[in-house]
Formats: sequence, C-alpha cells, structure tokens
Amino acid sequence: MFLTLSGVLDAGQLATAQQLAATLRWVDGAATAGPAARAVKHNEQADLASRTGARLRDMLGDAIRAHPVFTAAAQPRRISSLLVSRTQAGGTYGLHVDNPFMGTGEARLRTDLSFTLFLSKPGSYEGGELEINHAGMTHHTKAQAGDLVLYPSTSLHQVCPVISGQRVVCVGWVESSIRDAAAREILFDLENLRATLSQTHDVRSPEYLTLSKSIANLIRLWGEA
Repeated sequence: MFLTLSGVLDAGQLATAQQLAATLRWVDGAATAGPAARAVKHNEQADLASRTGARLRDMLGDAIRAHPVFTAAAQPRRISSLLVSRTQAGGTYGLHVDNPFMGTGEARLRTDLSFTLFLSKPGSYEGGELEINHAGMTHHTKAQAGDLVLYPSTSLHQVCPVISGQRVVCVGWVESSIRDAAAREILFDLENLRATLSQTHDVRSPEYLTLSKSIANLIRLWGEA
C-alpha cells in the first residue's frame, strides 16, 4: 500500500510546526540509523528532548493519529517516537530499508509501515524527492507541506539529493494491529465503503450494520491485541 494523505496538518498547525522546527537544535542524523543505513544517511535530526521539541512532537503525533484515512489504512497498534529530519543542499539519504524493529524495551515495535509527513513547501527546495521501490514500481513523490506519505517498511527507499534549499520532514513507523498487508488492504477498502455508505444509509440500517459487523469480525479474525 502506497498512499498520500492530504491535509494531515491544517494551515495553522503547519505554520506552528514550521515555526517550532526553526528554533530546534540539529544533530547528525546518522546517530539514529542502523548499521547499513548509516553509511548513506547524510541529513540532520532535530533534538526533540527540549520543551519546544516535545511540543512539536506531540502536536504532530496528535494530528497523525486523528487523521481518519491514516487510521483506516494503517490500523495502528503502536506508533514509534517521531523524528524530525532536515536535509540541506548536498544532503541525501541513500537507498536503504528500514530496520524491522525500532526502539528498545517496552517501546520496541515491529515496523510494518513507514510514513513521511512533509513540513517544507515543495517549491522551497530543489531535489529531495522521496523515492520508494515497491511491487516492481518506483514511486517518486515530493508532497505538499502538511501531506503525509504512507508506505510499506519492507520497501527499499531513499531521499534523493537536495540541490538547494532545505527539506524538513517528520518521519515515523507503525506497528499495525493487522500484520498481514493483504488483509490490511481489504479492511481499508471496506472502511472506504462504509464511509461512502454512511452518506446514503442510516447507521442503523441493515446494510450499514451488516458491513460494520463484517469489519469488526475481520479485525477480530486477523488482528493482534
């Protein structure tokens, strides 16, 4: 599944996020990469331990979790701690695959899905496209600020070199309650159907109730608590 979710941040949230990010301290991004990815990671990571960093992280996390399409597509069981990265002119993050597990201790989670929430306007930097190799196809995307790209963590992907300007994004990972990608896609289709049906049918109608029952029972069949 490869999706671009529009408007995860509204105009006010985006402006606040950009203002907060501009005040953060930045460190070498290689510190958060795995052994293989470290060699190709040439960007910077925001220090989110400060009060400003925590405010930014919490605001972005709340917006992501509140987006109905994100919830329907990812079926999140847990979401990783968020990272905010900056890639300036000459920077890149070469071809790599994300670690199968992120975090330590109770925060350790399996990475089923990865996401990139764009904070920079696409016209403010040259280059820096997110390239994802998935299902025999190569996707290139440079999303609008406030939009989120959701894709399988199993995919090889890279950030193309930034030629000018700077690219600021928020990245994170999802451990889905539906581990099987095919089952997750079926549920996403059914959730979209339920949203469409709600426009023409009362939520107490037999059609709506039957569909809701089927979705609940499939989650019960496929899901992990």
